[in-house]
Amino acid sequence: MTPLFRQNLLKKSPAFTKASLMALAIAVAGCNSNSTEARNEPSKTPTSAKQNTSASSDSDPKVVAALEANFKASGFEQKIISAIPTSMDNIYWVTAEGMSAFFSDKEGRHIIQGQIVEIGQAHPIDISADLIAQSAKQKLAAVDKKEMIIYPAKGATKAVVYVFTDADCPYCTKLHSEMSDINAQGIEVRYLAWPRSDASIPKMEAIWCSSDRMQAMDDAKAGKPLSSPKCDSPVRSHIELGMSLGVSGTPAIFTESGHQIGGYLPAKELAAAALAH
Repeated sequence: MTPLFRQNLLKKSPAFTKASLMALAIAVAGCNSNSTEARNEPSKTPTSAKQNTSASSDSDPKVVAALEANFKASGFEQKIISAIPTSMDNIYWVTAEGMSAFFSDKEGRHIIQGQIVEIGQAHPIDISADLIAQSAKQKLAAVDKKEMIIYPAKGATKAVVYVFTDADCPYCTKLHSEMSDINAQGIEVRYLAWPRSDASIPKMEAIWCSSDRMQAMDDAKAGKPLSSPKCDSPVRSHIELGMSLGVSGTPAIFTESGHQIGGYLPAKELAAAALAH
């Protein structure tokens, strides 16, 4: 979300906050974001972590144009990346720069957030689930491994999970305490930084700027003090990435297929969920 769009949005409707557009929460065990200030400052986003701005071949250019025109009419300059038709007539799945994905009607006049669930078959179907996962898969795969702190699987790697983490989050600490068991299940864990407040940013940057990131992560999760030189860390670009994926708390766990499976999960449950996706 551009600073201008954010400022205008908050001016026009105090009750309609940035969080209203930026995040769709799922019910998981984890630490909720307790500040939006960490998300308000511009970042130097490495190319590998930038959102994919190429429109899908399935995108409807008329809906894209309508959305951008309607945003502009309301005083906001907003870049729409794609508007893909869903299984629901005249409803589109929209991705936009700096915003979490959302639904819109064909005229691009309404932003619809949350789940749309199809019923009438053997099981209810969240029609956005696969679309969300496809987008997440692409964005996570685009992150350079050098930007992540990776705990490899023990033995053969059966699955990989991406975990947005905060060193000050108790559930993140609990998950980290089970890292050995998670890795023993054949699961590789790839950490991305997602400090939930301004206060956590220096600690997360200290971890990513350390010469031994894994040791720094272990120390931080154990409550030990950290000290490291300043560097051009990817922390703020990870924040932006997480926001684009709808992350609203930590830990936020995604599979390689782009499905979000948690929240905190015990090692065996995490492994089972990762292998199922």
